[in-house]
Amino acid sequence: MKVTAVKGFSDVLPGEVERWQFVEEEARRVFAAYNFAEIRIPILEKTELFSRSLGETTDIVEKEMYTFADQDTLLTLRPEGTAGVVRAYVESEMYKIEPVRKLYYMGPMFRRERPQKGRMRQFHQIGAEALGRSDPWIDAELLLLLRDFFSAVDLKGATLQLNSLGDGQCRPKYRAQLLEFLKEKEPLLCANCRRRMERNPLRVLDCKVPGCIEATKDAPSILDSLCDPCRAHFESVQQSLRQAGVSYVLNPRMVRGLDYYCRTTFEWTSDQLGAQNTVAAGGRYDGLVQELGGPAIPGVGFAIGVERLTLLLRPEEASEPDGPSVYVVWVGAQARDWAFPLVCRLRRKGVSVEMDGEERSLKSQMRRADKLRAKSVLIVGDNELQKGRAVLRDMASKQQEEISLDVMEAELLARRVG
Repeated sequence: MKVTAVKGFSDVLPGEVERWQFVEEEARRVFAAYNFAEIRIPILEKTELFSRSLGETTDIVEKEMYTFADQDTLLTLRPEGTAGVVRAYVESEMYKIEPVRKLYYMGPMFRRERPQKGRMRQFHQIGAEALGRSDPWIDAELLLLLRDFFSAVDLKGATLQLNSLGDGQCRPKYRAQLLEFLKEKEPLLCANCRRRMERNPLRVLDCKVPGCIEATKDAPSILDSLCDPCRAHFESVQQSLRQAGVSYVLNPRMVRGLDYYCRTTFEWTSDQLGAQNTVAAGGRYDGLVQELGGPAIPGVGFAIGVERLTLLLRPEEASEPDGPSVYVVWVGAQARDWAFPLVCRLRRKGVSVEMDGEERSLKSQMRRADKLRAKSVLIVGDNELQKGRAVLRDMASKQQEEISLDVMEAELLARRVG
């Protein structure tokens, strides 16, 4: 019986992996320019980390987390990265050395939801968190970082949607106003929204059920309820984006799905992804560090969906991976014994080389070199050994030349074939 992958958990195969590597390399380069340092956090965390940070009424905590008991402790495969980064920041007491930290991470996340295009149960994110700054310019800086990253990977057609959720001063007033509106619409709302309405009415605005979207289309806007400090903060973010030439769309219905957000929230979306159209999203979470046992230190961050991003970069079928720089074709035991140490030395010096171990015909080895898309082929047989020269063939131009065996290694290194 053939064993298949778990539903919602997919392989990233050669040809596609190269796309991922390109995205990761560009992320590291752009993040370094903004002075972000990489952090690597565990895949497994205590369940309470997510129930406390994400909120008990979120879809993730209620029905999407992979949670199990390990003796007397409930553990969860991380559904997102921010909580783990903040936990590490607090636990290691980074703030005692330098409270302002700019960190980024890469890796898999896990949510038990219905798999679909760009949305898997094991999915991957690249995220960044800026801790220790409450000013609006760091919010704008993260959005500019994303702009630069999307430009670096040549992403086309992404739209920035922007909102502010206010803070502890102005959001309670808006919450009461929204709840009064929702009670009048309660019969039109889905069962999930009716159940969570009293505890977190803002989550109703995040519901994707068409009936709920229609029922709440005239809901009051949180942007009309911002207090003066929140309004000034949000206006400064917008002004910074305009100064940098970044266009955006205000979306007062965007509340994000996690309870820790406040003030600035944002999403980068694409119309090429269907219903799950968010490529990157994030916002400010000024109370999260304190909620997880640290001091009152503000934070802001985002996460990029790698699967969705790679779909947008090259929607066509996966291409073939790059072939070796040199394919060594040998004929005869003596030629093999000469070639094998050469291959080992070249590899140690960074040249990609392939060579058969079993004896096969010249024609068969040449076919394999072509199939592997080798950039050049070195042909050596017992006769070539006696003459002290071997043939180097360029597979693209079909040009070939004889080169002395004494200088073959130096010649290949000097040319850095491929």
